[in-house]
Amino acid sequence: MTQATAQHAPSAGASLVIEHLRKEYVRGKAVLKDISLTVEGRSTTAIIGPSGTGKSTLLRCINRLIEPTAGRIMLGGVDLCALRGSDLRAMRRRIGMVFQEFNLVERLSVMENVLCGRLGYISPMRAWLRKFPAEDISRAYDLLDLVGLSDFAQARADELSGGQRQRVGIARAVMQQPDILLADEPTSSLDPKTSVEIMELLNEVANRNNIPVLVNIHDVSLGRRFADRVVGMSKGLVVFDGDPADLANDHLKEIYSGTSFLGH
Repeated sequence: MTQATAQHAPSAGASLVIEHLRKEYVRGKAVLKDISLTVEGRSTTAIIGPSGTGKSTLLRCINRLIEPTAGRIMLGGVDLCALRGSDLRAMRRRIGMVFQEFNLVERLSVMENVLCGRLGYISPMRAWLRKFPAEDISRAYDLLDLVGLSDFAQARADELSGGQRQRVGIARAVMQQPDILLADEPTSSLDPKTSVEIMELLNEVANRNNIPVLVNIHDVSLGRRFADRVVGMSKGLVVFDGDPADLANDHLKEIYSGTSFLGH
């Protein structure tokens, strides 16, 4: 990490400031048109909207899995869009990510998957030999206890149910000790009961770690129930940003462009 980046390294709960973010996959055709958001403190923000409106693109721009076309993304005072190489890799460690399809290493054990959250902090040789510090192993066990999988530490990831896999994904992301946690449709492939449990767990993660959580979610009722804030996106723009209690049917009609949102 360069001296400039080190001086501005974020701390737990660092604020995320997005300014005039734009993303074009095809020149002149923006998926994200002009997104400006500030997220800070211990909170859960649900991002809702129809498929194709740019919700997943937004999260992937934040952690630079996708390159923004224009705008700034500031985390703890550091402009992520300006970082390259080792500076970018160092800052990515501070952004936890929970994926829709879990993204676990199926042949590895649950414990090994959770410890993957520390790969950016140890040498490649130690990672290859799976030689993690004792404090990392101890913390991994604590996280497995938090997500309710203490009895599955040595089970292979491919032996788990979908809900259990998502719990491993959350533990792995928290293992990074991130300043912010991003969750991309974490409940889309889960049954209603498990979806509620995953949202409860994400809220607990936000509270215990004093960090903001951003969740792309297709289920409006879940967003209303568990989020402190709802951001509604339509056609690449933010058209609602406020308290879940203030999200009215007229707002939902605008977000979903008149299409049915029942069942979301």
